[in-house]
Amino acid sequence: MGLTMTTLTVKCPTCHKTVTWAAENSFKPFCCERCKLIDLGEWVMEEKRIPGESLELDINENEDQFFQ
Repeated sequence: MGLTMTTLTVKCPTCHKTVTWAAENSFKPFCCERCKLIDLGEWVMEEKRIPGESLELDINENEDQFFQ
């Protein structure tokens, strides 16, 4: 009985183009660098969020002392 290898394919989260999940594809799960950067921009602009309550940040006025 021989092993058969199937190629895993996924849909690009940005444009929904079929993408082969392989080591050669450096942008996986995205189809290209453009789609990867579009997705990153959406996270940076907070158009995408992980649901849940926001954490309160403890802002310390002397925070720069940590790095001295």
